[in-house]
Amino acid sequence: MNSTASATGPQTTTRTLADPDTPFAVVDVHKTLRNIERLQARADRLGVTLRPHVKTAKSLDVAALLHDGTPPCPVTVSTLAEAEAFADGGYTDITYAVGIDPHKLPRVMALLRRGVRLRVLLDSPEQAESVARAAQRAGLLIPAQIEIDCDGHRGGIKPDDPALTEIGRILHDAGSLDGVLTHAGESYFAYTAEEQRLAARHERDAAVAAAERLRAAGLPVTTVSVGSTPTAHAVEDLTGVTELRAGNYVFFDLVMAGLAVCAIDDLALSVVVTVIGHRPEYGWIITDGGWMAMSRDRGTSVQAQDHGYGLVTDLDGNLLPDLVMTAASQEHGTLTARDDATLPDLPVGTRLRILPNHACATAAQHHGYHVIDSSRTADTAPVIQAVWPRITGW
Repeated sequence: MNSTASATGPQTTTRTLADPDTPFAVVDVHKTLRNIERLQARADRLGVTLRPHVKTAKSLDVAALLHDGTPPCPVTVSTLAEAEAFADGGYTDITYAVGIDPHKLPRVMALLRRGVRLRVLLDSPEQAESVARAAQRAGLLIPAQIEIDCDGHRGGIKPDDPALTEIGRILHDAGSLDGVLTHAGESYFAYTAEEQRLAARHERDAAVAAAERLRAAGLPVTTVSVGSTPTAHAVEDLTGVTELRAGNYVFFDLVMAGLAVCAIDDLALSVVVTVIGHRPEYGWIITDGGWMAMSRDRGTSVQAQDHGYGLVTDLDGNLLPDLVMTAASQEHGTLTARDDATLPDLPVGTRLRILPNHACATAAQHHGYHVIDSSRTADTAPVIQAVWPRITGW
């Protein structure tokens, strides 16, 4: 297992999840590897390159699991801080999948000068002109992808937008046109397997249609990039696509479980908290893990089963039936029993783990991960194998 030194220094004695001060984030490396292998096998069957999005874990140590000690794989990032950290870690094929702010182009060019092929993303002629001018002034080629809007979720332009070929021409004339990229963000609200398959098909069709329009205008397209965690696990045909992206899948979360993209047992990220009080008159158990530990994300509130701020397990990861984190203030979490179930007897000092709604948001509340391996049995609380730092900032 790859590991880095703990932020608290070398460990001289074996530590378990019963030892660090709570709250803290835990990653189960066994489940993470299982999740990684599942999507890699799918990408291999579909005949496309898998370009994982590292925005969920933001960790070089987690990313190392993606390529098992072989040369670093291509990755997607959501911040230039991630791009810079991954470049420092030896990654040279990176897509920065957030619309480019021209003010950030000097940092992009600094990475290009280091030999990193860093692609930028844009969806307007103004951005394309900024990239072209910066490339000309610096004497560099800045590879760029045009963002395609496949479902009205966020940024991008429609495949039939007249601006598509205008943007493509500006980039091509600057030597910067790399391809097109789309993200089916609305797939997070596709509640059935059929809806997810349709979202995946539409995502593919939008990206391929945009690429074909550019090629018909005499503009070469190398990369046709698609992906979200739900569509990546639902897509059946990627003809015309060159690469598949996803990020949440390394950890999964309750939102993905609610979409049946994964099972609750696949969730690899949790937060350890401690019971610090009781309010029996309200049916509350109080912990020291509030929204600063879990985030405010309430993604399951729009699903068939609302899991509040998270489901509760014991320290070994066994679900405590009908116990839910239903409320949170900054440093306090409130656990209640669902549907008039009996509240379990959990004395002050009891340690629990909370499974999050949204892995990306919960991970972002922490500086790093305490790593365990649930495939290893033990008579004590799970042993901490390593402490892996996260990348922060923008």
